[in-house]
Amino acid sequence: MSRVRLTDRSVAALKPKEKRYDVSDSLRVGLRVRVAPSGNKTWVFEKRIRGGQLRSHTLGRFPVISLGEAREKALTLEKEAMEGIDRKAEAATKQTVSTVLDTYEKLHLEHLRTGKERRRQLNTALAKHLNEPISKLERRHLQEFIDKTAGAGTLVLANRYKAALSAFAGFAWRRGYTDHNIGAGLSNATREKPRDRVLTLEEVRAIYDATELISPLWKPLIRLLILTAQRRNDIAGLRYGEIDFERQRIDLPSARTKNGKPHIVHLSDPAFALVEAFKPENDNETPPDLLFTTTGTTPVSGFSKVKSQLDKLLPEDMEPWTFHDLRTAFATIMAETGASESVVDRILNHAASGSAASAVARVYNQSQQLKPRAAVLDHWAALVTQETADVVSIAS
Repeated sequence: MSRVRLTDRSVAALKPKEKRYDVSDSLRVGLRVRVAPSGNKTWVFEKRIRGGQLRSHTLGRFPVISLGEAREKALTLEKEAMEGIDRKAEAATKQTVSTVLDTYEKLHLEHLRTGKERRRQLNTALAKHLNEPISKLERRHLQEFIDKTAGAGTLVLANRYKAALSAFAGFAWRRGYTDHNIGAGLSNATREKPRDRVLTLEEVRAIYDATELISPLWKPLIRLLILTAQRRNDIAGLRYGEIDFERQRIDLPSARTKNGKPHIVHLSDPAFALVEAFKPENDNETPPDLLFTTTGTTPVSGFSKVKSQLDKLLPEDMEPWTFHDLRTAFATIMAETGASESVVDRILNHAASGSAASAVARVYNQSQQLKPRAAVLDHWAALVTQETADVVSIAS
């Protein structure tokens, strides 16, 4: 970093480069002008507080703040530093985690499509510290919450919290609320694969709403995929005889499931309405064998084409996603509401099969999980179809 006797003319003549660079003022030591690649020029003053830490202050942009004004501001800060006055420390003690979160939301989150969900995540992760001074918040507090979430088995959710906390910590540090970036170096709970993309509740609802504009064949299929959180082929190959209209559920035979075991899928009211539309209007009509078919003998195909149609109807800034991500979104969002991991796993037909339980025990365990599974799917349907996307906890 070069040091020269700056003038307003020399500062105005500074040209942007590929990377940001600083030019220090030789007259007022610690004062420098920072030139960004965009061409913006910002005054920065750095001085160590007597008996304390080195502090960096942003004084404003040139030419709104002239060189003379920047030197005056720097001189004031230098005098305070010599007297042991630490503006940032004093400001930090007055700023709680909650007030900084409010500022973060106003300046950043409000401009994001997923800003409300990100604020909710941060409120959850920082619940114990919301009323504490931001200066007291430490990296270990953030990592402890991430590790606790991961320890509950929700690894991908833990990664989402880590991303939210890292971004907020970076904001707090850049704005001077903390002495250093407490989010730097936070560890992920797991190394995610590309298929671990977690759709937000708003994104799931956007996909659900977009199906209104696709073909009448695909609309109920995609909506049923979302509302039941089942595998794509299980729903695409759904047969009329697999629907139990009296008990409002789907009974998938072992021959049609990935793990070779029969699987029961509760149908929430919105999901049941979709399959009920396939019932013949009178008893003389023959019901269809396959619900989703163009040939009458084979399940519908062409998911890639339908996916392309949906993508054109979704927000342009929405990140790439797959149909499998709908299942991951269900598992993650319902875990946030307090749903039991074992119940979610059974809904997804991920139930562990490592132990050899007796036949009676297997039937007993399955029957004991049917009501909780129905409750979780009913709650999921309400979250997807309601007008607002506020997640309400179902934990007891």
